[in-house]
Amino acid sequence: MPGEPEVSVVLPTYNERGALELLHPRIIAALARFSSEVVVVDDSSPDGTGPFITSRGGPTFRLIERPGRLGLASAVLEGFGESRGRVIVVLDADGSHPPEVIPNLVAPILEGRAEFVLASRRVAGGRAPGLVGWRRAVSSGGGLLARPLVSVRDPMSGFFALDRRILSRGELAPIGYKIALEVLVRCRPRPFLEVPYTFAPRLAGESKLGSGQILDYVRHLGRLYAFRLFGARRASRTR
Repeated sequence: MPGEPEVSVVLPTYNERGALELLHPRIIAALARFSSEVVVVDDSSPDGTGPFITSRGGPTFRLIERPGRLGLASAVLEGFGESRGRVIVVLDADGSHPPEVIPNLVAPILEGRAEFVLASRRVAGGRAPGLVGWRRAVSSGGGLLARPLVSVRDPMSGFFALDRRILSRGELAPIGYKIALEVLVRCRPRPFLEVPYTFAPRLAGESKLGSGQILDYVRHLGRLYAFRLFGARRASRTR
């Protein structure tokens, strides 16, 4: 429809004001060539993330404030529902996902060359200096467990763009924080691309990754394997 943005960026937040103060001008610069909006879904951060966003003014940044800490998966899904752009971009608000990569994710979709574009640390040109110690081990192990489900090189990436029309192909029900994997399995985008990026150390604050998130990821994988196995069987019976 006329007046709708080309690009919506979904930015889930919890206690990310310090990083957002640095990211805000970089996001605006990355979106300069597109008509766009940034949908910030904040879980009532006590550090003033919400007031910081509302103080920026203007139509570019919209704040969706939620009561309490409801989690990353539901924040992204709410952001999908609130966004209006043809292309939806999801990135973390801690600075590990450089906004400067956004045009490389969006352009193939606007040009009709892809339905889904994943920012990848594991293709030529990709790097991950922000993954150290046990986080690197978790990322590598989680990626190996997911590889039978998808053919992308970096299934653990949380930085991606999609054509919003693919969301009608499947009912999303993620657990935890790997939304790209959920979309790839349930919505079956074709074609899809991976573009390289450098996963940077977070700009401020603390990582939310802990044992609870790892257990959620294992549960999420179990659901996706069941969907791939039994969902395909149900589909074949209804043809």
